[in-house]
Order: sequence, then C-alpha cells, then structure tokens
Amino acid sequence: MLPYLKSGAKELLKDLVYYAAASVLCAVGIRMFTAPNHIAPGGVTGLSTVINYVFGCPIGMMSLLLNIPIFIWAILQIGYKLVGKTIVATFFVACAIDLLSVVIPPYNGNPMLAAIFGGFLDGTGLSLVFMRGSTTGGTDLIARLLNRRVRFVSMGKLMLCVDFVIVLISALAYRSIESALYALIAIFVSSRMIDTILYGTDVGTGKVIFIISEKNEQIAKEILTDLDRGATYLDSRGAYTGRKGAVLLCAARRYEVVKIKDIVRSIDKNAFLIVGDAGEITGEGFREARSDDKTLRELLHKLQHEKK
Repeated sequence: MLPYLKSGAKELLKDLVYYAAASVLCAVGIRMFTAPNHIAPGGVTGLSTVINYVFGCPIGMMSLLLNIPIFIWAILQIGYKLVGKTIVATFFVACAIDLLSVVIPPYNGNPMLAAIFGGFLDGTGLSLVFMRGSTTGGTDLIARLLNRRVRFVSMGKLMLCVDFVIVLISALAYRSIESALYALIAIFVSSRMIDTILYGTDVGTGKVIFIISEKNEQIAKEILTDLDRGATYLDSRGAYTGRKGAVLLCAARRYEVVKIKDIVRSIDKNAFLIVGDAGEITGEGFREARSDDKTLRELLHKLQHEKK
C-alpha cells in the first residue's frame, strides 16, 4: 500500500510541475505575443482574448469561466475522473495568464513574428499538458464531446471547425482580415510544435497496449468514444486455467497511454495491462504508408505470383 501511495504522490508532483511550466509558457505566448497584436488563435483562450479586447475582462478569468459549462457537460458525459486533470491544468494556465500579465512586457513589433513565437510557446506549453494525459479544456474537450454525438465526423475536423468559428469571430471583433490570417499561422505553428514534441520527427512511432479484463467491451467502447482510437480483440486462452477469453489490442500515441490507463482503471481496477514500444505504426490515425513500403509490398507480391 505504501509504495502505491508514494507512486501516486510522485505522479501528482510531476503533474503539478508540468502544469506550472506549461502555464508560464502559455502565459508568455499570450501576454507577450498574441493578445497585444490582436491575434486570437482559436480555442477558449482565443475567444477570451477577443472578449478582453471588446470588454476589457481578464483573459485568464474569462477562459476559466467559459470552461466551466464545458467541464459540467464533460463530467455528465464521461465522468469526473477523466476530467479532473483537465480542470487542474486549465486552472493553472488561467491563473498564470492573469497573474503574470504585470511582469510580461508586450511585444508590439512584427505581427508575423508575434504569430510564430506565440504559436511556438503555446504549442510547447500544451505539449507538456498533453504529456501528462490532460488537456486545457476548450476546443479539445468540446470536439471530444461533440464526437460522441456525431461519430461520422473526426475529432480533428471538429476541432478545426470550432477553431475556425473563433478565428472568424476575432476577425469581426478586430475588423481585420489580417488578424484572422495571423491567427491561422499561430494555430499552424502550435499544432506543428505539438506534433514534434509528442510524436517526434517520425509520427509513425507510438505504443502498443494489451489489455486483459472481463470488461473489455466496455473499455473498448470508452477508448473509441473518448480517444477516437480503435481496438482489436485477440482470442486467448490462459495457460494455467485453460479458460478462453479475449485480449484487447490498442495502438496509441505516447501521450495517450496515460489516458488509456485512466479509462481502464476507472472501469476495472483488476485489469492486466502490458504497454510496449511500437517502432512503427502505419495506417489511419498514424503515418501513411511510404512509397518505398508500397513498392516493397508490390515487389514481394510479384515474386510470389511468379513462383505460383
């Protein structure tokens, strides 16, 4: 019991350190670069930036207030256990944005540089949050909840639609098409930073997870719903008991492993998990097959056909 408590305390401390670092990075990106240059790069924070420009409300406080109904919606839909970390991370970021505003000097130079560096800092900060299996609410959480209703639309497209609406609102508020274009550049830079930090230079790598549980069907449904990840049932038979069953196989990004563990433990505390490295994952949701991979498969197929 004591080692378990020590492990839990260590993970909690690690979460808080990551959230604190992410909060500072996001605060600098917003207060120094994007907000002073009328750039609202999507998400709840972007909408809060627009409200700050129009009404003068603090960006961090507005971000937290706008996230409250989203959190309530999420708790009702997927439970408080999966939303708890997101609430803590959002609180950290919101407080940092407002508290550090008195010490962060605004940059009022080239808007292009503001969009690039703002997106860079925002993406880096969000990556630290994602590494701990959490989010900062807003667009990501809205898209995940909407995806439960409209399964035919991917998470990525839903997030893009929500961000696009907010960027459009910012263009109307600032009365400037250029502000919207700079916001799109900031979103692009931020997303590229997230991909680079979380996935590395090769986005085909990841983790492979084997789950052995009597509640595999429920676990698979939650993984599909909350993470938009597929899973596969593998027939199995216990060597000792001889009892037949099924093993759930799931390929995931590295940062998604923590989320999957949370899902499994919330459903079945006695589940058996095996997490391993996947040197390469090719297919939907990961890297597309390279041309040389296709050429090699075609060559092998041709050789097999000639042997026949």
